[in-house]
Amino acid sequence: MEHAEQQADAPDTWRQSAANFLALFTSTGTLLCCAPPAALSAVAGGSAVVSLVSAVPWLVPLSKAKEWIFLGAGLMLALSAFLTFRPKGNVACTIAGGEGCRVASRFQKGMFWISAGIYGIGAFFAYGLLPVMKLVGA
Repeated sequence: MEHAEQQADAPDTWRQSAANFLALFTSTGTLLCCAPPAALSAVAGGSAVVSLVSAVPWLVPLSKAKEWIFLGAGLMLALSAFLTFRPKGNVACTIAGGEGCRVASRFQKGMFWISAGIYGIGAFFAYGLLPVMKLVGA
C-alpha cells in the first residue's frame, strides 16, 4: 500500500519539477532577448548596441519576437506557480517521514522565485526602461 501511494505522488512531483525547470529556462530567454541591448544602450549608447548586434546577430530576430517570448515565459511561470503553490495532500511524504518532500518543496519554490525574478528583470528592460528614462529626462 505504501509503495502504491508513493508512486501515485511521483508523476505530480515530476510535473512540478519540469514546470519549474521550463519556467527558469523561458524566463532566462526573456533576459537574454531584451536586457543586454537595453542595458547597453542606456549605459554606453547606440554604438555599443551595434557592436553587440554585430557580435551576436541572433539577438535581432529574438528581440523581434519578444512579445511571444514573454507570453510563453509568463504562461510557464503561471503553470509553475500553480503546480508549486497549490494545496495538495502529501500522502507519500507523511509515510516516508517528510524530510525529502520538504527539501524538494523548498528547492522548487526557490526555482520558481528565481525564475520570477529573472522574468521581472527581463520585463523591466524590455518594457519599463524606456518610460523610466523618458520620465527622468535621460
